[in-house]
Amino acid sequence: MIEPRFRPPFPHEFVPEDYFARLRTEEIFSGDTPLEVDLGSGDGSYTLALAEHHQDRNFLAVERLLGRVKKTCRGAEERGLTNLKVLRLESAYTAEWLLPRHSVSRLHLICPDPWPKAKHHRRRMIQQSFLETVHQLLIPGGVFVFKTDHEEYFEWAEEELAQYSRLEVTPFPETNFDPKSDFQLQWEAEGKSLQVLHCVSV
Repeated sequence: MIEPRFRPPFPHEFVPEDYFARLRTEEIFSGDTPLEVDLGSGDGSYTLALAEHHQDRNFLAVERLLGRVKKTCRGAEERGLTNLKVLRLESAYTAEWLLPRHSVSRLHLICPDPWPKAKHHRRRMIQQSFLETVHQLLIPGGVFVFKTDHEEYFEWAEEELAQYSRLEVTPFPETNFDPKSDFQLQWEAEGKSLQVLHCVSV
C-alpha cells in the first residue's frame, strides 16, 4: 500500500486541525484585531495589497487552487506580512461550515464565477442562503463587498440583496483603499469595468 504524500504547509498557510469543525477566531489569529476574509482570493494580489496597507487588521485569503495559494504565501513572505494567512479550501464550504460566526469585520467576494448560462445560475455564490451565511459571519456593522464585471450577475446580486433585509446596500466609501485584483486588471485591459456592491450588516 502506498502511503499518501504529506505536503508541509507553506509559510503563511493556515491549516485547520479539523476541516469538519467550526473554527474559533483565536485559532486563525490571536488577539482581538479585526479580521477580514477574501473568498476566492485568486493570485492574492488584492489581499496582499490590503494586508500591506492595513497592517492594523488581519486577513485570511481563501483559495482552492494550490498554485495560487503558493503564490500568495510567497508574496506574504517576501513582504514580511504577519497579518495575512492563506487557507486552501473551497470558498462556499469555508463560509458555511468553517469560519466562526460573528467574527469577520469585512468579507470580500471579488469577481467570482458568474456562471452565465441560465441552467448554471443555481451555482452562483450570491443566493439567499449565502447572504444569510454572510450575515452570520459578520460582526454587527460588518461589511460585505461584492465586485463583478458581469452586468447580468450584478443585476442578479442586486435583486437577491433587495430580498434580504439583514444586509443594507450603501455607497462604497470614496476614502476606502481599493486595490485591483488580477482579474480586474485583466478586464480593464479589455475595456471592461467592475461594478461594486457595498453592504453593511444590520
